[in-house]
Order: sequence, then C-alpha cells, then structure tokens
Amino acid sequence: MKSLPFDSAAVRALAGILTETGLTEIEIESQEGRIRVVRALAPIAATVAAPAPAVVEAPAPVAEPDDAHHPGAVRSPMVGIVYLQPEPGAAPFITVGQTVTAGQTLVLIEAMKTFNQIKAAKAGTVARILVASGAPVEYDQALVILE
Repeated sequence: MKSLPFDSAAVRALAGILTETGLTEIEIESQEGRIRVVRALAPIAATVAAPAPAVVEAPAPVAEPDDAHHPGAVRSPMVGIVYLQPEPGAAPFITVGQTVTAGQTLVLIEAMKTFNQIKAAKAGTVARILVASGAPVEYDQALVILE
C-alpha cells in the first residue's frame, strides 16, 4: 500500500481551516502531491410559513374602457419602436384633446432603421394616447384612441 503524501494531521488542520473560515473547500499542492478537502453544506431546514393574513376584499374595480376593441383605435401596422414627436426635444405630433384631420401624422414607428408615419384614417379628437415615446409596440396594438 502506498503511503499518502500528507499525513492525517494535515488533513485535520485543513478541515479546521474550513470550519474557522466558513469555506466549503480548500486545496494545497506541494512537490510530493496535492490534497483537497471539501466540506458538504448542511441541508437547509424547511421554514415554517407564516399564517396567511386575513383576506380583505378590495373595492370592485372601476370598469376600464376596452381600448383594444375601441372603434376609434388607431392600431400599429407593424412591430417597432413608437415615437410621439418627430425628433428629441420637438413638440409631440398630437396631444390629448387635440382635433386631428384625416391623413395627419399621429406617431412614428421605427422598424428596421426606417421611420414610418402612422396617420389618422379619419378626422376626430384624440381621446387617449396609449403608448409612451420610445416604447416597443406589437403588430395590431392600439396606439391612440380617436373619437
């Protein structure tokens, strides 16, 4: 039987270092060989869950208008990034309460490095703007509500 390059006292000393320092493993190497001591972590005890708080009924939510199916919704014809003004620092194309004409640019959508004007299909008043400038938009997502 071949003798170990390190004696058991060295292994015990390394194990003591693991315990003192909180390490999980330690390895030393010399010309005679190397030794590695690994300490298994103690399993985490299951915690007892705190009792659930008493259920408090919230007031009935106010019915939000269904903007996705609104007849005056102007929808995105593509996936991209929406912009509400022609350039940073410029005035927005539209504001809530503003009257727009058919063919007026409402927003820009950048897709594949191209800025696409999204125009009003009909005249109306801007009731809601549903997107934020610089936000990503999906195909057929409602952008603006015209009434």
